[in-house]
Amino acid sequence: MSDIKIVKPMDIEKRSFEIITERLGGRSFGEDKDDIVKRVIHTSADFDYADNLVFSDGVVEKALEAIKSGATIVTDTQMAKAGINKKILESFGGEALCYMSDDDVAAIAKESGITRAMVSMEKACRISGPLILAIGNAPTALIRADELIKEGRMKPALIIGVPVGFVNVVESKELIIEGDTPYIVARGNKGGSNVAAAICNALLYKLKR
Repeated sequence: MSDIKIVKPMDIEKRSFEIITERLGGRSFGEDKDDIVKRVIHTSADFDYADNLVFSDGVVEKALEAIKSGATIVTDTQMAKAGINKKILESFGGEALCYMSDDDVAAIAKESGITRAMVSMEKACRISGPLILAIGNAPTALIRADELIKEGRMKPALIIGVPVGFVNVVESKELIIEGDTPYIVARGNKGGSNVAAAICNALLYKLKR
């Protein structure tokens, strides 16, 4: 006979966060960051994020102000866009966008011999109002964003830099860390669209407690 205890659906997430807190042994990342780190661990079941996630000074407060001002979140995958709680985001007048499947982005990328992610960052320059970049897949998006920022064509309120992989991933994240734009970055090779969405949601849930 199974000794597995069935947990009510409404209690599963609560219990999961209790387990994460227990396994972190009382470790704290700062009152404003604790729930972000724990939500990423909850999403990935990877405790390495307790050490890998790095935050620029005052980034959480700046990110929340951007969201409350109707920020547009631009992702580099449809998966990340799908994972963001758009109901909360839209309640503040914001929206989540992903340009990766747009015909014009595909055409420009093919003609120019660059990635769609890079072209997507160029398209994001047209957005008025606060901009948040949530990058979970393409390091080239971070590289192009860094160039556009230095050219004065883009000024994001926040860069979530968590692309996963092995080619230019570590280097692209360090570009963002070395810049002046507020950031939440997962140092090293780990990351992903689910992590990018989890960070967005952790910020959004702060405003709907």
